[in-house]
Amino acid sequence: MTEPIRSDLLLAQNIAHGFFTRHGGVSQGLYASLNGGVGSKDDAAAVAENRRRMAASLGVTHLLVPYQIHSPDAMIVEAAFTPDERPRCDALVTRTRNIGLGVTGADCGIVLFADADAQVIGAAHAGWKGALTGVLEATLDAMERQGAARGNIKAVLGPTIGQNSYEVGPEFFDRFIADDKDYASFFASSTRQNHRLFDLPGFIGFRLQRAGIGAFENLGLDTYADDARFYSYRRSVHRQEEDYGRLVAAIALV
Repeated sequence: MTEPIRSDLLLAQNIAHGFFTRHGGVSQGLYASLNGGVGSKDDAAAVAENRRRMAASLGVTHLLVPYQIHSPDAMIVEAAFTPDERPRCDALVTRTRNIGLGVTGADCGIVLFADADAQVIGAAHAGWKGALTGVLEATLDAMERQGAARGNIKAVLGPTIGQNSYEVGPEFFDRFIADDKDYASFFASSTRQNHRLFDLPGFIGFRLQRAGIGAFENLGLDTYADDARFYSYRRSVHRQEEDYGRLVAAIALV
């Protein structure tokens, strides 16, 4: 059985969602067990079965996940696409029923969106680059084009690397400050010289609230710190592991 985490904020009629943990799948070894990453080195058949289980948990046949490229781009989906037709973008939006929208992550922000009144949903992959360059705002824009009202949109951030686990160098800090000096508030001091701790969840929440959404929730789940439930790219690097699994967050109109 899959063990998706759900948020009360997204519970609404005809909307199913889940932030899937690493439990409930068929993958083995480093990928145990619900690895949703087609870009990993895991057995492709195992990943396909894991995604089938996620779709079944949502009550749909198709779980659509884009070819993520850390972009600011969102795409409106009106019909299912095949794995070979995956669009190169980092967010999907739809008002079409019975297809699930998903994104993968292993430290990056995975965000689900819904306007329950308009019955419009979205899913976005927001790493630091996507969050900085506008993928969250692009998702909201696409939802509005489908009939959503920004003030009615609710967004939930799933398992994401926490600030205490996310140490970055000076060039990273400089990139943010070059965009807006006030972004310094999302960095805390680190014990290493010229390094800082970046609050990616806080930054994602700030961008969404500044954009005018109706409500936002950060589930407060640190991928790096919770090996039992979550995959983490950074943790795999620190452990010198050869690869890592990917978590999936997904939402559907049913």
